[in-house]
Amino acid sequence: MKLSKRGEYALRALIDFGLAQALGKPLLQVNELARKEDIPVKFLEQILMQLKAGGYLESRRGKHGGYLLAASPDQIRIGQVVRLIDGPLAPIACVSQTAYERCSCPDEEHCGLRMLMQDVRNAISNILDRFTLADVVEVTLRKMRRDRVPLPFAAGTVLDSLATAGRGRSGGHRKEARTRPVPASEIGGSGGSKGRS
Repeated sequence: MKLSKRGEYALRALIDFGLAQALGKPLLQVNELARKEDIPVKFLEQILMQLKAGGYLESRRGKHGGYLLAASPDQIRIGQVVRLIDGPLAPIACVSQTAYERCSCPDEEHCGLRMLMQDVRNAISNILDRFTLADVVEVTLRKMRRDRVPLPFAAGTVLDSLATAGRGRSGGHRKEARTRPVPASEIGGSGGSKGRS
């Protein structure tokens, strides 16, 4: 599995939406996001439309419109987003759970390569399906604060203290998201529940 540029940009954008929500500014405009991430606006617009169609973002029209998260960050699994943008996580089609294709191997059941690639698929999906957007946002904010990096989208100390408490709001009709602490060393670790690939 290789993450495409589209997949990379989609994840970076979602993390920015999660950071912005945690810091009290849930609505982001395309130009603002494109500038921050140095992504071409037209390409970013296509990606945001795909994320919207997938149910991860919603849009607001008008002069002060933009995009915001459509789901709580703790409900957005990184593996789901990667599959939406880049397709199956399996390195070869004969081990995919969502896009299986028989390979040219004469004995698929006893193929050593297939067994190895199945372990690769399981390892990748276990990691990507274990972490939510909320986990990644929390680790990112913790590291930024530790390194005293200016927080993006922060409007003031009151909002910053809200994010410090590990909470964010995306609007009056949404509940606050509470996330579990995730050590930075845990990102990229192994284990977790099995996911679809």
